Amino acid sequence: MTMPAPKLNLRSLTSPLGIVRLFQIFFSCTAFSLVAVHDSYHNSFGESAMFTWCFCFVISVFVIVMELIGVAESLPFSWQDFTSAFSMLAALMIFTTSIVYPSVFIPDRCSSRRCRYEAGATFMSWFCFVAYAAEVGLTRARGGEISSFLASVPGRLKIFEAYVACLIFSLVEFSSSFKNYASLEWCLTVYCVCFIITSLIVILTIGRCLMTLPFPLRKALVGYHTLAVLMYLTAAILWPTYSFRRISRPPCLLNTAVCVEWNSRLGVTFLTFFNLFAYIADLMYSSKMDP
Repeated sequence: MTMPAPKLNLRSLTSPLGIVRLFQIFFSCTAFSLVAVHDSYHNSFGESAMFTWCFCFVISVFVIVMELIGVAESLPFSWQDFTSAFSMLAALMIFTTSIVYPSVFIPDRCSSRRCRYEAGATFMSWFCFVAYAAEVGLTRARGGEISSFLASVPGRLKIFEAYVACLIFSLVEFSSSFKNYASLEWCLTVYCVCFIITSLIVILTIGRCLMTLPFPLRKALVGYHTLAVLMYLTAAILWPTYSFRRISRPPCLLNTAVCVEWNSRLGVTFLTFFNLFAYIADLMYSSKMDP
């Protein structure tokens, strides 16, 4: 299949969706520019924030350019699924960054010029989140409409599930407790297996391959989500039980490393329950899909 000749589509910039995407580019660019001025990303949290803003900026520019030159729908993948998945992922990434970055880089009392730049970046990040959340709302699949799978509630739940699993992996990195018990190693297996399968579903959907699988899609999804719910249910029981076994909350002011590990274990616990509820909701929606 040959690519069509580029043809300017100025309407893509003046539509509500196009305007929202221009705001995304402006806010993300402003956020990482303000942080770069004073090199305010010197640790892993700052580098993660910088990556998030730059990643969202680059992909949003790519989306704008492809739609502007009129070749978006001719690309060898589902453009609607791609943009729906990206807007949901970007909203989650920016939301997390908008909370984590100021909590790490902005102290309780700060009046220096550097802090003003960091505060400005935080405000731009929150505005950027609103812009991506607006795109999620503008592109959501409504009843009676033919839309992409990843613009529907089950599709966006899968983006949420995969992202939460990534957050779990990042927190497990700060905790060595899973090496002490086979039960916690099982929990890590649950997170990995569900993340891989969920991500594969997203990739197959964007690649227009999901509907070509040689088995009933609805039954396969219901079976997978039932298994995922059961696996996450065991993780929701085992992780807090063994992760906090014979361990009380440490005095964080005296030992920062111990405090970080404790908070990481607690964060994994909450995120495990978030994903458990997400998979339960996904199971409910999958069971109602057309056969």
